[in-house]
Amino acid sequence: MTDNADLAISVRGLTKRFGDKTVVDRFDMDVPRGSIYGFLGPNGSGKTTTIRMMCGLLVPDGGEGECLGYDILTQSRRIKEHVGYMTQRFSLYEDLTIRENLDFMARMFRLKDRTARVDKALDDLGLKDRADQLAGTLSGGWKQRMSLAACMLHEPRLLLLDEPTAGVDPKARRDFWDEIRRLSAKGVTVLVSTHYMDEAVQCDFIAYIAYGRRLISGPAGEIPNIIGLHTWQVEGGDISALEEELREDERVGQVARFGPVLHVSGTDQAALDEVAHEHIKRGTHKWTAREAGLEEAFIYLMAGARDNFAVPGGAQ
Repeated sequence: MTDNADLAISVRGLTKRFGDKTVVDRFDMDVPRGSIYGFLGPNGSGKTTTIRMMCGLLVPDGGEGECLGYDILTQSRRIKEHVGYMTQRFSLYEDLTIRENLDFMARMFRLKDRTARVDKALDDLGLKDRADQLAGTLSGGWKQRMSLAACMLHEPRLLLLDEPTAGVDPKARRDFWDEIRRLSAKGVTVLVSTHYMDEAVQCDFIAYIAYGRRLISGPAGEIPNIIGLHTWQVEGGDISALEEELREDERVGQVARFGPVLHVSGTDQAALDEVAHEHIKRGTHKWTAREAGLEEAFIYLMAGARDNFAVPGGAQ
């Protein structure tokens, strides 16, 4: 075991194949300790496979690296002792109470002071008053909270979240991410696999994956600048007609609708500014230059992603 005070994970050249399909292709990544790192991309792009290899949960066909100071190829069992894994699909027992589910998981982990650990998890996740409620009667948000409690029973140093808030109402989603932030502040490193913008904006860092390759990565707030994206915000009447017109303009990279407002973006700033000033002269709409945000960057990247099943050797 080695010790790196800055990185929880460092991998180089990770590759995974299933038959003749290359699911992950020579993937490099450094994940800072205590960060929330989002892995974005369309369905089937290799996000979950990549995360599982990085954490020693799946053996790569090529590449090397370390997770939590352990070699992912030779010390995967040691890594697993420090990992909590929360899947998208609810996987606990619906005919047991919350407390019974957590006690069962504590037994599986062979934890000492089992009752105290369960009590602490119930208290930390706000489940104490519902401890005797059957899991099958819980709403999606409470099931999610119970799943997180089960993942954290053994106090892992690394938490894996696979589409963690899919199908959960907005309030439960906010509460969930407040809890993730609290864990991150305590030094827990969090990896999130998602293709939802709501998840992406919660992350400190983002890697965008398509066709099994990392196309871009970096601090979340810097992603638009890394892409080189520029944006104008447009407001006014008959916005739908203007939207159609702008979509036909080859100088415009993308047009994104946010309610009554358009975000008009592109990587060629001169061409985009030319379009904006032409429309400003018309005087029909208000055009305001603004910094491109993560939302525009996310839409831009998604629009450029092809269907992996249409790519020879693409990710599954």
